[in-house]
Amino acid sequence: MKPLARHLEEAGISLARLVSASGLDQKRVLAIVSGNYIPSPSQRERLASVLGVAIDEISWGHAVPVQYMRGNGPQSGRPT
Repeated sequence: MKPLARHLEEAGISLARLVSASGLDQKRVLAIVSGNYIPSPSQRERLASVLGVAIDEISWGHAVPVQYMRGNGPQSGRPT
């Protein structure tokens, strides 16, 4: 399994092409590719089909620790 970004590089597919071919919102696709958002099963199907790979060949996990993405912690006035 490889991250979506690596599959894009290896296939030579641009982010703009992935967005248009998948029919998903550009902001959402960017978040998925950067590892900040885990896509739904239907979104996974759409993205994998553009790349021509099986869904289980792509690593869909977060690349950024979740505690820093949600604004939790002392910097936002809430204890962790």
